[in-house]
Amino acid sequence: MKSIINKLFIGTIGIACLFVATSCTFDEQVNPNSPALEGVLNNATISQLNNMASGVEATTRNSLGIQTTGSGTMARELYLFDADPRNTSDLLGKDGADLDNDSFYSTAPFTARYTCIKNANILIESLDNTESVTDQEKEGYRGFAKTIIAYELIEVLKSYGQARIDVADPSNIGPFLDFDQAIIEVINILDEGLVHLNAAGTTFKFSLSSGFSGFDTPGTFAQFNRAVRATASLYAGNFSDALTDLNDSFFDLNGDLTTGVRHVFSLNPGDITNDLFKIAGQSGDQIIVHDSWINDAEANDTRVTTKTSPRPTPTQPSDNLNGANETALYVSNVSPIDIIRNEELILVYAEASIQANNLQDAEDALNIIRNAAGLLDYSGAQTADALTTEMLNQRRYSLWAENHRMFDLRRYGLSTTLPIDRAGDQIFNVLPIPLSENVN
Repeated sequence: MKSIINKLFIGTIGIACLFVATSCTFDEQVNPNSPALEGVLNNATISQLNNMASGVEATTRNSLGIQTTGSGTMARELYLFDADPRNTSDLLGKDGADLDNDSFYSTAPFTARYTCIKNANILIESLDNTESVTDQEKEGYRGFAKTIIAYELIEVLKSYGQARIDVADPSNIGPFLDFDQAIIEVINILDEGLVHLNAAGTTFKFSLSSGFSGFDTPGTFAQFNRAVRATASLYAGNFSDALTDLNDSFFDLNGDLTTGVRHVFSLNPGDITNDLFKIAGQSGDQIIVHDSWINDAEANDTRVTTKTSPRPTPTQPSDNLNGANETALYVSNVSPIDIIRNEELILVYAEASIQANNLQDAEDALNIIRNAAGLLDYSGAQTADALTTEMLNQRRYSLWAENHRMFDLRRYGLSTTLPIDRAGDQIFNVLPIPLSENVN
């Protein structure tokens, strides 16, 4: 059996992923030995290079809904009430069941992340064999591609706890590395990306979507690179590095919490919409808020009322699960989804400050988050343990349904504190590597 990654490198790559900034499905295939791929690997034109760059950005959006609702369900943030019973059975370990390594919730996010990485690697490889752009312009493409590769690998690590890092050579892909090994390699990729960006001049030769508005030149994109590195440094336990990275990013302790980089969507032909948007009051396909998220919130926390709303028919259960509220996180099916924003960076700053024993700095940062949510300043003890509890709570509410909570609980050893809603349910905090990857 060939692995998903092997298939990506040997037999499948979406045409749309390569050549247009639209969605791509894993069923759209092209032989990599065909003239189409050969044409971009040998003297690619500027148009082909730019379409590949657009395709890289576009594929970062694939399977976001599956990955986010899957991890959100496992972390008891939400339930997805739809036609597929696995969303409320497998992901919650109903009646003692284990997660399936060959179901959509395991395979789709993995395939999506590595498809994007494949596209970025093709872009990088094509730059070595073209004279269509200058050496300086090539550096911009490389810096962009490596930053995106690193970001996608972080998403793999958050969901799966391990990742293949060395996947550029289709005939010799590297082994899976555990989290601690892999995150260091991710940081190295980000540093390589920054070197490229610093050598890329003042403008990119390619265009990015409006989701990168304000971060669409080598200099400003480098701030995004450092923001991603700040999270990677935090996850690696390099807290002083995380603080340094923040200073080189767009982090602004007193700035707009919403400033950042986003996935964007549209109703244009061939594009995709935000599949985390759900029609208000819709019962057949709805993201239901876990009651504990509502019940545990502090009084007057505006995040509760802005991110969720009461269900019109809260008595309707599914699979013996229920919730009084539903998602209101996105206002339409073309609402953007944040990749990383200043609010998250302030929380990264708070966490790194706690670990660096800069407790007043951490408390000040947490108060900014609290005040923005309509809450009074933190009044608990100024100890590392107490501030860590407060920090995780603020992450819980600020980053609800954004693919963070499962990983946060896992890295702090708190997964077992999650509620069990049905007798016999299990708690999972990591997705299984897809079946087809379990080969030598």
